[in-house]
Amino acid sequence: MKYELLLPAGDLARLKFAFMYGADAVYIGGYNYSLRANANNFSLDEIREGVEFAHKLNKKVYVTVNMVFHNEDLDGLDDYLKALDEIGIDSYIISDFAVIEAIKRLKIKTSFFISTQKSITNLEAVKFYKSLGAYRVVMARECSREDIKRIKENIDTEVEVFIHGAMCTSYSGRCVMSNYVTLRDSNRGGCSQVCRFTFDCGKDEEYAFSSKDLNMIDYLSDMMDLGIESYKIEGRMKSLYYIATVANAYRTIMDKKIDGTLTEEDIIYYKKVLNRVSNRENIPQFYNGVVGVEGQYYTGRQEVSNKDFLGLVKSYDETTSEAVVEQRNKFSVGDTVEVFGPNTVTKKFKVEYIINSDDEKVESASHAQEIIKIKIPFKVYENDIIRVNIA
Repeated sequence: MKYELLLPAGDLARLKFAFMYGADAVYIGGYNYSLRANANNFSLDEIREGVEFAHKLNKKVYVTVNMVFHNEDLDGLDDYLKALDEIGIDSYIISDFAVIEAIKRLKIKTSFFISTQKSITNLEAVKFYKSLGAYRVVMARECSREDIKRIKENIDTEVEVFIHGAMCTSYSGRCVMSNYVTLRDSNRGGCSQVCRFTFDCGKDEEYAFSSKDLNMIDYLSDMMDLGIESYKIEGRMKSLYYIATVANAYRTIMDKKIDGTLTEEDIIYYKKVLNRVSNRENIPQFYNGVVGVEGQYYTGRQEVSNKDFLGLVKSYDETTSEAVVEQRNKFSVGDTVEVFGPNTVTKKFKVEYIINSDDEKVESASHAQEIIKIKIPFKVYENDIIRVNIA
């Protein structure tokens, strides 16, 4: 069967990087009706460009229309749905019955998925949404392995599950903390992540209501054995480096599982990669059942800045073995670093020299986004990524 790796894209640059680094499909939001109003998001013209780019690669674009609609939000919905249909998106991701009604009334042929915001955790709910015409359901992040297994064994509707990224302290993201603390409606795209604030609990300590992130790298092979069709990464507001790294890690594990070459060493290595790219602790969440408070929640804010992303390859000269690199974080002569990319299996090399933008040899690349030259003793390609030595 075909296993889909589904990545987020907050703008066109991230969309293209997601596809370059292994995504089979991306999910995006327009300026209205999605749950990430603070992401850059897409105009209709940008959605069209993204869809055309994807379809040339035989890949897909799904558009989120998954906010909770109030009466005033419905103005313009029909025109928006018809415009997306005309562009040729591959599916809508929706959560409100008003959107299902509009799709049916407008006789739109584009398929729709039911968002994780509907908190689907059981077989009967999947059957109900299938009866309404849903092609796929996105399972609640609170589902266990047994929940998913029972559904897959009893219905042919496609199932999509989250495998990596942030969790919400409320059930399937249906939170009202943001509404009351900052007057921003999280169910209409305005989440201010109040759960990550620290609160005085009256015991000379601070506490955050924020859950640890989700990371399913240890269980991906088992999930594939269940027959799940789509594997979803959270993070439409994440960086290019995050998108490329997470896509590359899960793509590699999925492909090795399919061709029978997956080893425990592969999983250990990419688990290290994923643990470093995120600045928050992560766990498998509910896959093996309900986890306790100590396992799931932070007892304080424990985030750290990530400086693993060292540079982005802009070009490579095979005659001189020199790469033109856009620097992202400081590195120095003598450092051992890694490079990986869409066509580059992860390799290591030692930095022999650095030539800055003034054509001078320097000991360190320390100026953000400076264009520099370094020697790389093997062929690399445009948009390959240089990072710290993780092994």
